[in-house]
Amino acid sequence: MSALATVGAEVVRRFADDQLVSLAKLVVETAFQPIVEAGTGAVFGYESLLRGFDRIGFASPIDFLDHAASSGHLAALEQMLASRSLAKFATLPDFASTTLFLNVDVRLIPQGEDIIERLVRHLSKNAIPPSSICFELSERFDNTSVPEFGAFFEKARKAGFKLAIDDFGVGHGETKLLCDYPVDYLKIDRHFVSGIDKSGRKRHLFKHLVNMAHVLGVRVIAEGVETEAEFLACREYGADLVQGWYIAKPTTAIAELRQSFPHLQEVGRPKPALQSLDEILIRKQVEVLPVVHENDGIEGVFNHFRQNPKQAFFPVLNANDEPRGVIHEHHLKEYIYQPYGRDLLKNRLYERTIANFVDRVPVVGLDSNAESLMATFANVEGADCIILTENMRYAGVISAASLIKIINEKQVRIAQDQNPLTGLPGNRSIRDFMQMSARDGDETRFFCYCDFDNFKPFNDHYGFQAGDHAIALFARLMHRYFFSQGDFLGHIGGDDFFIGSSTRNRAEIAAVLARLQQDFSSDAAELYSEADRAAGGILGHGRNGERQFFPLLRCSIAVIELPSGLVIEDIGRISTAIADIKGEAKESDAGLVFRVI
Repeated sequence: MSALATVGAEVVRRFADDQLVSLAKLVVETAFQPIVEAGTGAVFGYESLLRGFDRIGFASPIDFLDHAASSGHLAALEQMLASRSLAKFATLPDFASTTLFLNVDVRLIPQGEDIIERLVRHLSKNAIPPSSICFELSERFDNTSVPEFGAFFEKARKAGFKLAIDDFGVGHGETKLLCDYPVDYLKIDRHFVSGIDKSGRKRHLFKHLVNMAHVLGVRVIAEGVETEAEFLACREYGADLVQGWYIAKPTTAIAELRQSFPHLQEVGRPKPALQSLDEILIRKQVEVLPVVHENDGIEGVFNHFRQNPKQAFFPVLNANDEPRGVIHEHHLKEYIYQPYGRDLLKNRLYERTIANFVDRVPVVGLDSNAESLMATFANVEGADCIILTENMRYAGVISAASLIKIINEKQVRIAQDQNPLTGLPGNRSIRDFMQMSARDGDETRFFCYCDFDNFKPFNDHYGFQAGDHAIALFARLMHRYFFSQGDFLGHIGGDDFFIGSSTRNRAEIAAVLARLQQDFSSDAAELYSEADRAAGGILGHGRNGERQFFPLLRCSIAVIELPSGLVIEDIGRISTAIADIKGEAKESDAGLVFRVI
């Protein structure tokens, strides 16, 4: 804005107090910014943002709203802005399946019940369900300190609106709000997202915020995602939804809005591969129970329990098929066993709806692993189930008994995958470890491929029993040097082994691997005859069939280093890198080669 325009705007601002709303109608616009599903790139909803305030002399939306509050126009202004946002939202072709996020100014909460009633009437005229609207509670002020906040929250929830905590992590009482009220979304502030791909502390905090929210049945939105690296980190560490300039900037033009960003699904991911063992086992145990919607009549719930006498609870969804929690039979029994209790529940004047009986349970994506589901159950006292979602919509439930079956079957599968000679995990477990470790950039990781040199001539000369002895010997030595929690040992097959470690730096891992090589060479030499040891090897047939001399057994090791902060989805990239340097390791004097990926 030019200096002349700034002066003009200040003059307008100085004399516009009495006509602030009328002036705002002329120049202020609402812009929509997409909020998309992190896993699919599909648009889940839009946040309504204020634009045009600078034309009347205000530096920011906060400055504009503060001025409206001080001059007594805040309620009228917010009503006008909400009406415009809803009108624009109703023109979207997919509004029935998306969510509009509207900011709620805490200073209007004393008038909250009137605001909600007016909004419900407006929505009804446009055939928009309240569950398509989410109120964002900003932490600029302490919402819970407002005496009327509890009544406002209860009325909004009862009407079917969704609620989100905005700017989580930098406000006044967001943890208290999360603890005391059943919110639907937690929007992690931009401060924790900016540079998350480069900061181990931010990744650690982000992961724990996501886990905490999911245990409470709350979905997570990462705000202010501005780079591909930030997007990949937020997706990897469990964000359900993302919002920011990397996806799309806010726009006032409806024509510029898209229904999906399919390229996000492919960013940083390999071509479709086989399902993981966890996903296969979890999908087998998912139980798709009949559901009730929070706005259904109580009689429908009685019918569900009547038709399913062995079922103690049913999932509750909103009108957009998003989980709200479960309704348990014990909530209704106290009414059923009272005189006229059932009639009382149906009485409109009594106003007891399904929403009054919802118990919150953990809500997580169907692509979670078995251990994370078990940890979630362990952190929630008395939960009947975990609700699983696919693309943010209800997919089914997992009970504690089903989860135990999953864990047991996984252990059996892992045991079946173990090599019978060494007892070490096999290829499936190695692949799962590599995938999990490659996605976790908190530490520097080392993937070591170990391969014996001159093993076939040794095995041919001394027999398979001596060959098995050498293989078992190396497995024991691996256990001697790699025993920390961050270490993983695997047996690829034959004389090929895998070591994964994130507990040491480059110098330390090199020293340990050198000792492992030295001890194996020394111990393996004892498997040769005295004459062959003295000769330093044996005569045998090479790959060309010609007789030649083969030195004593040695283990060559190719090491791929993944630096801290690097997140990789495609483990094929790692396998290719290992294949590239295996030959280098065998040809080198030390038999040990490192490459940073």
